[in-house]
Amino acid sequence: MKRIVQFHIFQGETHYVAQCVDLPIVTQGKTLDELIENIKEAVALQLEGEDLAEFGLAPEPSILANFEVGIEAYATA
Repeated sequence: MKRIVQFHIFQGETHYVAQCVDLPIVTQGKTLDELIENIKEAVALQLEGEDLAEFGLAPEPSILANFEVGIEAYATA
């Protein structure tokens, strides 16, 4: 059983976007703080009333968010 629900976070044109690796969830927020709250809410809604074992999840899973950072802004010419 997995104890962690993973998200991949990247910056879109106007919002931060989070795509879940383990569940069919995609959410966004204008700030990272808003995005984290939206992730928590989306996971809670997705799993509400569900048997976590059916998703391969242990009771009370945690969320792990990986943030993608482009290197082109830091590359030198």
